[in-house]
Amino acid sequence: MSGKSMTGLVIALLLVVVGFNTLYIIKETDRAVLLKFGEIVDPDIKPGLHIMIPVINKVRKFDGRVQTLDAQSQSYLTVEKKRLIVDSFIKWRIVDPQKYYTATSGDEYKAAELLFPNVDAGLRNQFGERTLNEVVSGERDELMVELVDSLSVQTKDELGIEMVDIRVKKIDLPQEVSASVYERMRTEREREARELRSRGKELAEGIQADADRQKAVIEANAYRDAQQVRGEGDALAAKVYADAYNKDAEFYSFYRSLNAYKAAFNQQGDIMVLKPDSEFFRYLGSPTGKASE
Repeated sequence: MSGKSMTGLVIALLLVVVGFNTLYIIKETDRAVLLKFGEIVDPDIKPGLHIMIPVINKVRKFDGRVQTLDAQSQSYLTVEKKRLIVDSFIKWRIVDPQKYYTATSGDEYKAAELLFPNVDAGLRNQFGERTLNEVVSGERDELMVELVDSLSVQTKDELGIEMVDIRVKKIDLPQEVSASVYERMRTEREREARELRSRGKELAEGIQADADRQKAVIEANAYRDAQQVRGEGDALAAKVYADAYNKDAEFYSFYRSLNAYKAAFNQQGDIMVLKPDSEFFRYLGSPTGKASE
């Protein structure tokens, strides 16, 4: 390789190195500051291709997207002085690169260390103003919104960070009181169960009593109706018998005598002690039922 070719190659390499250290790109998802001998000269570099002077200038880039800080579980007291173990996480992003770099030197771990005490104090205050029921269910969303709004102003001024959201993942009772709480809950459920059973028994007895009353009324009405129908039947039968008797009294008397004979001599060995001329045997002595002359 000739000397001119070697020189050209060296110059090209120098230009590449200089260009690599002079040109830099800021992406849409990045936030960055430009330093000159460690002093910030551009507090918020816009996305695109830029030029800097090597050695003199230095660019510090930060992730401008929403970041997540998973906070450690902490113990907080409610307004009722009940201790809770709260597990939470924080969503945040950089809105002022200059303040962020000044406060944290661009270190995310340093930012987390600075954010956590503020969030911890805010959660402690919010929990301390509410009851257990409110922080567990009723006002949890309201609690988070108030906390985000109040902390976001503070973190923007101090750290250049915007608080996007704070969420409680889990709320637990301390282990030493969980057993007593569960026992109290079990006792309350058992008391409610007893009340429900007692109420159900009372309702059942009322239903049974009403059913018995209705049964008695129905049976009484049925007996009354049956007696009425039976009486009407007996009256109708008596009328039929009377009408039949009036049509042929002699035949009716003969028919009744036959039924009496049948009933009297139904069993073998039956004995009756009567006078031969008794009225009972009048149809045995004469077909007409009249005494022979």
